[in-house]
Amino acid sequence: MNATAPSARKILLINGHPDPRPDRLCSGLASAYAEGAQAAGHQVRRIEVGALAWPPITSQTDFMAPAVAEVADVQAAVTEADHLVLIYPLWLGAPPAAFKAFLEQVFRYGVALAAPGEARGVKGLLAGRSARVVVTMGMPGFVFRLVFFAHGLKCVSRGFLWISGYRPVREMALGPVESPNPAQRLRWLARMRRLGAAAA
Repeated sequence: MNATAPSARKILLINGHPDPRPDRLCSGLASAYAEGAQAAGHQVRRIEVGALAWPPITSQTDFMAPAVAEVADVQAAVTEADHLVLIYPLWLGAPPAAFKAFLEQVFRYGVALAAPGEARGVKGLLAGRSARVVVTMGMPGFVFRLVFFAHGLKCVSRGFLWISGYRPVREMALGPVESPNPAQRLRWLARMRRLGAAAA
C-alpha cells in the first residue's frame, strides 16, 4: 500500500451480510472494494457483521445506555473514517435483522446524533464524511427502484447516514443476484475495485 498517497482516505468497510462466508457476493464485493482502495493507497478497516454476536436494542433505555467496549470500538472507527461503505443483501424488502441491529447499536446518540435537548431539532454529528450503500437483491435494480421505491436502501442511506450528516451518500442496487451471469458478476466486482480506488 502506498501510505504516502496525497489523497489517501480512511475507509470503514462493513459487510452487512449475516453469513460471513467469503463465497457470498456481498463478501466478494467488499473484497473487491478493499483491493481497489488499498492499491490506491487508502487505509481500509473491514468489519464483518456476520462474525459478531451483538444483542438487539429492545428499549429506549438500551439505546441511551453507554455502548459496551466492542460497540464503542466500532463507533470510534465510524467517527475516524473519512468514508463509510455499507454492503448488505435485501431480505424480504429490507436489511437483514442482524445488520439493522448492528446499525442501531452503532448509530446512537452522541455518535450519530446529538441527544435530545442538546440541539434544536435533529443534529447529525458525522458531517464532513461521505458514504456509499450497496444492496444486493434477487430482482433487477430498476424494479426495486421503480416499483418498491428502493425502500430497503433508503432506510439505511437516509434513515441512518443522511440524517447523521453524511454527504454525499451514494447508492447502488445490484440485481438479480440469485443466478447472475458470470460476466455480470465480474463487471460488478470490477466496478467495486474502481470505486475503491477512488474512495467513492
